[in-house]
Amino acid sequence: MEKRIKVLMAKPGLDGHEMGARLITRCLMEAGMEVIYTGTRQTPDMVVAAALQEDVDVVALSFLSGSHKELTTEVVRLMKEKGLNDMVLMVGGIIPVKDIDYLKSQGVYAVMGPGSDTRLISRTFTEAVQQKRKHAN
Repeated sequence: MEKRIKVLMAKPGLDGHEMGARLITRCLMEAGMEVIYTGTRQTPDMVVAAALQEDVDVVALSFLSGSHKELTTEVVRLMKEKGLNDMVLMVGGIIPVKDIDYLKSQGVYAVMGPGSDTRLISRTFTEAVQQKRKHAN
């Protein structure tokens, strides 16, 4: 039997709007994943510390504030610094299409925006983790 997927859902930055993050958290839980939701106003240091402490498979960042590029870049830097290369990084929220390639170039596996099919989101998380686990063995 495969190990249950463990996700850290975080809202980095000063953005206090969390409806999307809470919705995706619930959808992932209903898909059988364990999800730790950090709440709003997290710093990149807090996000990476929680990911390390909880030993998650996926770090999911949710943005509405427009600071997605800077904060994601810092999370990626800290993850590399801490040796968390085996964790999948996902980004969601209000992300301009022109920024998606940049985020992926930083190591983000997938970027999901408003209206994304929740079944597709949970399938994307599952496939990403399965790929990582396969390459780790």
